[in-house]
Amino acid sequence: MSRSIVRQSKFRHVFGQAVKADQCYDDIRVSKVTWDSSFCAVNPKFLAVIVESSGGGAFLVLPVHKTGRVDKNYPLVVGHSGPVLDIDWCPHDDNILASCSEDCTAMVWQIPDHTLTRPLSDP
Repeated sequence: MSRSIVRQSKFRHVFGQAVKADQCYDDIRVSKVTWDSSFCAVNPKFLAVIVESSGGGAFLVLPVHKTGRVDKNYPLVVGHSGPVLDIDWCPHDDNILASCSEDCTAMVWQIPDHTLTRPLSDP
């Protein structure tokens, strides 16, 4: 006497929807250096992504509402002499971002409320 046991899944009526292209970020060159840490950080105002760059570490800070294709000449946050390993936003202030690098430095950045118009190099 064999009985077939069927498990009922609580997710059987859950269906996903694909995100529209105008709600995505395109053409961002994400770094390959972040081994076991996150390559991006998000808060209610900004999205920060560690990107590939020559001559040291850099990351990109975009307003959350700026979706679509990112210009290759978009200003970066640069200041580390080695590749950036991790970034994280301050939980109390949406304009403060901390970054650490392979050059054994940690920097705290004040991000302006408006979009970056030139590269930010002073923490």
